Amino acid sequence: MGKSKALGKDAMGIQKTMRFKDYLGDGIGQLPLNAGSCLVGQLTYFYTEKVGLAAAAVATMLVIAKIMDAFTDLIMGKIMDDVSFRDGKARPWFRIMAIPIAVIMILLFTVPAKASGGVQLGYVLITNILCSAVIYTAIAIPYGAMIAMRTESSEERGKMGIFRAIFGYVTGMIIAIGLIPITNLLGGNQAAWIKVAVVFAILSFISMIILYKSSKEKVGESDKEENIENADDRDKLPFVQSLRLLFHNKYWVIMLIANLLMNISYGLSTSGGTYFAKYILGNDNIVALLGAVGLIPTFAGFILVGPMTKKFGMAKTCLIGCILGIAGCIYRVFTPYSLVSCLVGGSMATFANIPIMCLTGALVNNCVEYNDWKFGHKLVGMSNSASSFGSKIGSGIGGSLIGWILGACGFISGAAAAKQPSAVTGGIFAFSIYIPLVLLIGMTILFKMYDLEKIYPQIVTELSERKKKAAK
Repeated sequence: MGKSKALGKDAMGIQKTMRFKDYLGDGIGQLPLNAGSCLVGQLTYFYTEKVGLAAAAVATMLVIAKIMDAFTDLIMGKIMDDVSFRDGKARPWFRIMAIPIAVIMILLFTVPAKASGGVQLGYVLITNILCSAVIYTAIAIPYGAMIAMRTESSEERGKMGIFRAIFGYVTGMIIAIGLIPITNLLGGNQAAWIKVAVVFAILSFISMIILYKSSKEKVGESDKEENIENADDRDKLPFVQSLRLLFHNKYWVIMLIANLLMNISYGLSTSGGTYFAKYILGNDNIVALLGAVGLIPTFAGFILVGPMTKKFGMAKTCLIGCILGIAGCIYRVFTPYSLVSCLVGGSMATFANIPIMCLTGALVNNCVEYNDWKFGHKLVGMSNSASSFGSKIGSGIGGSLIGWILGACGFISGAAAAKQPSAVTGGIFAFSIYIPLVLLIGMTILFKMYDLEKIYPQIVTELSERKKKAAK
């Protein structure tokens, strides 16, 4: 306790608990999550261009896996709220899932090359369900909950989000910039993709072990120390009752919808960039250039998001990001074939994404204290899992929209741009520019409505007073 006191209090008067090494240890946990999600985001391209599967069929398999994934999020959240291990409620899952996450990353790309189309699609479905609905979920829900379990300080939660976003974005950018050129350099075939997957599998395993070793669950320890009656059982509510309470938390509902829209946008950008580079700009290796230029607004965003958060608060910072993203999309609407437009407008959208990427986890976990204050139940696991439900559905819709749109436009797998139907161009513009613009407008409205930060210090103070009274 003495060490925590030495750290001082944040701007809201809440005790700090984290040092620089704690942020680093926590942030590295984002590497396997983003490596997994970014590799999954490239699967539509891999399945259609390298395996030769039909785009619409691939999209259907992926969206089925994502729907199942969303529902297993809810189950995992309930498990986390109900079950405690000797070394915590969230932390043990990082150790348990270290080997499975490495294995599944490789299996995603080992589609039987000589099998029939039906067998290949079955393999795609099963491996994606195991990856997204089982293994990824068993890591992501506890990892998201650690923000609330590690500290009550909104400032520290925001910093955790920034460090996580940095690790995650660097991982994502390495994949975005290097995946196509490196796999092309290695032969451009399925074997090349498998070799790259092995490298990320090894890195992911190491990261999970580091995360487990460095993680701590501090929030809730005081309850146990003060022997507050049923401190461990407060969140063991019936599943339906837990969901009902969450839907009465207006801020959690806002973040649920925001996560849905945000992840549709991420799903489109993750999977759609390669199609835009190949069929609009004429060379899929341009993805590397787009990613390299995107590093400039990315680093600028990471530098500025901290000061912006201090000045405007987390929700307003995200709001500003959305407005910049809208401006970038509008610019691209009027100059869709221009590489310069793609670079400039894309850079604006990239800068806009950084605050959202950094701060949404903290905004969701601030809803945990609101749950406790309003209803007497924190629901840490359910808050993160049910919000993640929207994220998974969103990313599934985003990734599958590309396949569905291409299928509707008559896209021919593996064909050159000149041999594609003219409608394919309009479809690529739709999922690269027009739909993201609409999504950003929706997110702008939602972040405008999120005003929890105004009453957050009052909530934490009143919760602390309740604990003291309950301990007497």
